Amino acid sequence: MGIVIRPWQKGDLEALRKITWQSWISTYSSFIPESDLRSYFDIHYTEASLFSRLDDPSMQGFIAETDDHIAGYARLFFNRDENRLYVSSLYLLPQFQGQDIGMRLLEAAEGYAAERLVDELWIGVMVKNRQALVFYRKVGFQFVREEPFTMGKTTVSHLIGYKKLGRSPFINQKIYTTFNGGGNHPEPHAERVKSLPELCLELLSEQKKAWQDLREGYELLKDVKERDLPCKGFSVRLQYNPGRIKSSMADVGEKNVRERRCFLCLDHLPEGQKEILYRSDYLILCNPMPVFSSHFTVSHLDHRRQAIAEHIDTFLQLMADFGSGWTVLYNGPTCGASAPDHLHFQAAPSGQMPIEKEIRGEKRLTLMTQVYGILLYQVRDLGREVIILEGDEPMAVGSALKGFLKALKKVLLIDEEPMVNIAGFYKERKWHLVIFPRRKHRPDAFFRKGDDRVVVSPGVIDMEGVLITPVEKDFERLDAASVEDLYKEVSLEGETVQRAIAAIV
Repeated sequence: MGIVIRPWQKGDLEALRKITWQSWISTYSSFIPESDLRSYFDIHYTEASLFSRLDDPSMQGFIAETDDHIAGYARLFFNRDENRLYVSSLYLLPQFQGQDIGMRLLEAAEGYAAERLVDELWIGVMVKNRQALVFYRKVGFQFVREEPFTMGKTTVSHLIGYKKLGRSPFINQKIYTTFNGGGNHPEPHAERVKSLPELCLELLSEQKKAWQDLREGYELLKDVKERDLPCKGFSVRLQYNPGRIKSSMADVGEKNVRERRCFLCLDHLPEGQKEILYRSDYLILCNPMPVFSSHFTVSHLDHRRQAIAEHIDTFLQLMADFGSGWTVLYNGPTCGASAPDHLHFQAAPSGQMPIEKEIRGEKRLTLMTQVYGILLYQVRDLGREVIILEGDEPMAVGSALKGFLKALKKVLLIDEEPMVNIAGFYKERKWHLVIFPRRKHRPDAFFRKGDDRVVVSPGVIDMEGVLITPVEKDFERLDAASVEDLYKEVSLEGETVQRAIAAIV
């Protein structure tokens, strides 16, 4: 089959309308009602509107023909104010998809960009158009922000991304390996696939050799000091870890986050850092400022805000893929996440947090309710509020967590995500979520001046009982009473948590 790419012309108008509509029905009708598609189409894709675009000097289009049939087209728009070239549309008839025609149209767009002396090509893709997202990422696009897009009465999330031109896709240079499932429970006689923990530990070993910053971070970890601190009904392990000073002191205010370069975005990763491409959408990275002997960050490929409700499925999938023996961690955007503007999780081997042993005792657990068949426990005598969700159906576990978060928002009279830290593990074919509802991120002592200041910035690891103190004098002077007061200060009140549990519907 021969493919010919040529500039569009006025005789193509009817074909453009046909391709657009059939492509929309094939791709969008599963999440946008046809009536809304039709409403948008009838306004923006009339022959008159298309005719005006052909005459617009800021627009250019390319037609893909196969055996004298028009199979698809790409429409480009040059935004003079931004000095950016956008691929406004790239549509194919359904029967011609998967035949490299989209790639040929994209190459034509890149050639046009080179003629205009533009070094980036921008595009917008709906979040639910997963097949397109996989394609564009594969050819080098990185998505950096999320915006609403409305067709008729339906509003969907739209990812905006770009590709640097004149070089091979950056992501291919950074990938150590990929993981798309398998490894934990291989089928009999099937070729063995390495598990996710195996791949992560291999990555860590290789990165220690090749990436100096990581090697130095783990060398510093050998010299950390730890001491166990018995408290009323629970224990805490203080860790003097000067390598964590940057994270503990991070300015996560909205203005600073907006103005600084995001250190989790692909283009901003250190030169020596490699990653595992996890299920097409995430990067698993070795944490260069580790708390544990194996400490990983799992960040989204796209620059999108830290939020658990929209990504519970991934959180639970990570727990299952890492399997028993590992814990997956989440910090809310306002209570521990050092990159609140970029979705990420953490992962580390289990058995290193004091709370893991403390919640095993049934005497501490009070069964409060069942949500979608999922057990919800409140844990007593830990000095801070702790909720546990437990169940064997991931969809039900996810729904239960959403229900609890929604109830917290209702009780707290807020619209944004409530402050929570979450640790999750998968054991005996059940998902276990340990939730720490919060009322503030940092204690008042963090903001004191001079010697009165205590540099403690509790995130999920601290709430699980490993309290990071990057300043040695804080490590030496913290006692049981001060730790108990700290937990009480940053945790949500028990009465409020109980009201939220009662409000779950």
